[in-house]
Amino acid sequence: MAFESEVENFELELVADSIRVPFGMCFLPDKQLLVSNRFSGEIIRVNPGSGTKEILKGVPKSYCQGDGGALDILLHPEFEKNNWLYFAHSIGDSTASTMAIDRGKLMGDSLTQIERIFTAFPFYSSPSHYGTRMAIHNEYLFFTMGDRYDLKDSAQTLSNHLGKVMRIFDDGRIPNNNPFVGKPNAKPEIWSYGHRNPQGLTIHPQTQELWLHEHGPKGGDEVNRIDPGLNYGWPVICHGIDYDDTPIGEGITHKEGMEQPNHLYVPSIAPSGMEFYSGNKFKKWKGNLFIGAMALTHLNRLVLKEGKIIHEERLLKDFNKRIRVVRQGPDGYLYIGVDGGAIYRLIPN
Repeated sequence: MAFESEVENFELELVADSIRVPFGMCFLPDKQLLVSNRFSGEIIRVNPGSGTKEILKGVPKSYCQGDGGALDILLHPEFEKNNWLYFAHSIGDSTASTMAIDRGKLMGDSLTQIERIFTAFPFYSSPSHYGTRMAIHNEYLFFTMGDRYDLKDSAQTLSNHLGKVMRIFDDGRIPNNNPFVGKPNAKPEIWSYGHRNPQGLTIHPQTQELWLHEHGPKGGDEVNRIDPGLNYGWPVICHGIDYDDTPIGEGITHKEGMEQPNHLYVPSIAPSGMEFYSGNKFKKWKGNLFIGAMALTHLNRLVLKEGKIIHEERLLKDFNKRIRVVRQGPDGYLYIGVDGGAIYRLIPN
């Protein structure tokens, strides 16, 4: 399948199929691919050459309802030395559930020595808006948590983890220079707040800045550069409306002390997955930010200049697939996971 973009032409190559909701994706040092299937709670090892799949053993059980299940997966930067794999997933049952992050050592076909390094507070009955994406930089693990939909006002309250970005050490310890450490009733893991349901998080390869995107309600999806301690506004300010066409809160889009988005999508594209391209296979895409779109079924390409998004292009619009995750492979190609579900590789044409 051949496709054109404004600056690069490419083809889609099928890597693997029959992975219903490929939420998380990361590459092993041997260039094999790990994929989390949100729907089943499984982590699957894929051989990109042959497409063969193997389900890992020992993976902690997930609560696979609604937005929940097996969410993001991430290798430790020194995986070749320590074998640590991070696994974010929903836990609990229909009475009460939340998001947790476990880490374990990947030994052969099994996850072993599993440690729970974070559990989001509070548990809640609805299986909605868990987030969750992870990014690791130096010794710090950053990750997102959604507002659980019904509890959206909690995104403005520092006494819980809902609607927040968190930062912990890679072993679960809390850095003492996090912005709200020592503040009464504030969760010390919090890095930023006022988020709705962030399902994209990544580190800029040159500036090392943290970037995030999050779902708006009906309109108002956002892309933001995340700085510590800042309030990104949800649900006090919002550029979208509720699903019944009524305003969110007071219906305001600006308020002092709350950040404006770097980039907005109105109508919503339902973003998921996020990756800065730094490879050499698509030289004219280098430095661009790629985001999967589920509602408007395309691959979103954003061009940045001096920390600002200055141009947007929508790729694969005719492919008609909900793109759930996008990652750059060690071979320099872009890989996408689509609901339904399959993994594809973008290669130059």
